[in-house]
Amino acid sequence: MSKDWTPQSWRDKPVKQLPVYKDGEALKAAEREIAAMPPLVFAGEARELMRKLGQVSEGKGFLLQGGDCAESFAEFNANKIRDSFRVLLQMAVVLTYSGSLPVVKVGRMAGQYAKPRSDDMETKGDVSLPSYRGDNINALDFTPEAREPDPQRMIKGYNQAAATLNLLRAFASGGYADLNKVHQWNLGFVENSPLGERYQDLADRIDDALRFMAACGITADNVPSIRETSFYTSHEALLLPYEEAMTRVDSLTGEWYDTSAHFLWIGARTHQEDHAQIEFARGVKNPIGLKCSPAISPDELVRLIDVLNPENIPGRLTLIARMGYKQVEEKLAPLIRKVKEEGRDVIWSCDPMHGNTIKSNSGYKTRPFDRILSEVRGFFAVHRAEGTHPGGIHIEMTGQDVTECVGGADAIGDEDLSNRYHTHCDPRLNANQALELAFLISDELKALRLRSPNLRAVSPSAAE
Repeated sequence: MSKDWTPQSWRDKPVKQLPVYKDGEALKAAEREIAAMPPLVFAGEARELMRKLGQVSEGKGFLLQGGDCAESFAEFNANKIRDSFRVLLQMAVVLTYSGSLPVVKVGRMAGQYAKPRSDDMETKGDVSLPSYRGDNINALDFTPEAREPDPQRMIKGYNQAAATLNLLRAFASGGYADLNKVHQWNLGFVENSPLGERYQDLADRIDDALRFMAACGITADNVPSIRETSFYTSHEALLLPYEEAMTRVDSLTGEWYDTSAHFLWIGARTHQEDHAQIEFARGVKNPIGLKCSPAISPDELVRLIDVLNPENIPGRLTLIARMGYKQVEEKLAPLIRKVKEEGRDVIWSCDPMHGNTIKSNSGYKTRPFDRILSEVRGFFAVHRAEGTHPGGIHIEMTGQDVTECVGGADAIGDEDLSNRYHTHCDPRLNANQALELAFLISDELKALRLRSPNLRAVSPSAAE
């Protein structure tokens, strides 16, 4: 990190996607209040995540990152948090077994309250108002009062993130994450899914493995990693006044960490090399993600990598490709090839959601499940051809039984979208679709394992 970086140095750069607050003094007061709050996560936790992501970058792990498109103040409740956490655990068990790789679990949770928008204004009829930018900034209701950015919303976002993290930590360490319980949930999915017969074989093999472990004395009573897990949080580093206020010096290392989340990413709309979001992210020591759209060139990507990870530290940088199912093989291959040629150490993750959004005939924004699957398959195919490691998946999902993405084994149609369309921004996979995706990714990981026998050994500490 160059000596001229400070948590405030982003303010000297051009900035995109930030709201305009009418009351500057109220904004400063909110920033001061947040800066005095305790950290939400700890530097040591972020370092531990980076260590595990370093194993992923070496081809010895897989990153599972998922959660809400945008968390909602109104929908904040323990059941919703629990259900999303549960589905991520279910997915992780399936992926771990098939790939024989540790799965690093990162939620889009406890802070994903701000969203970039295509347009600054939204128009309905003759009325134009500021676009909804997430509950950390303004409200969804289409009224002048609701759409006015309010800095006090950042404080509410902090408090809800703190409560969410508290519950997640309890779930992760209090027995809810016991492998045997998680697998019982998977068995319930297999039994009730239209694709149950297809998934029964994998479920039976996991069942056999758990029984074998128990017979050998490897149980939740004597092996902590059976009954508890490590779970990390992430969000887009978009609302920079909030991120700056949450950035603290680690007392052990003297380095700067953004304590709002373990992992932060920069979106495809804000990754300009000389702009504010890149300037902020380059200075904090958290693991960082970078969304890569079809518009980014190989040379531009390498320059951004060198800004964000000049020391080429394993696990520091995750490149999250969001290409769209039609372009994934054509656009992703040159990026992977260039990064490999230049010797840059990165994790490649697939975001099959954002490039596959369409408007349905009924007027709802949706994502066809078959296109999501197609992009995932294309992502694995490119890595297979280039001899690189397909390191992760990044999805927008919920543990709720929503009807927002069409398709899947339950055959959600256009006419079904209105039944339970609850998202505040983009359509999410429901619990069954997310787990169905995990079973399909497991096929790719199994094929990867068979092609690369050296990946079969799993470090017990990494698998927590």
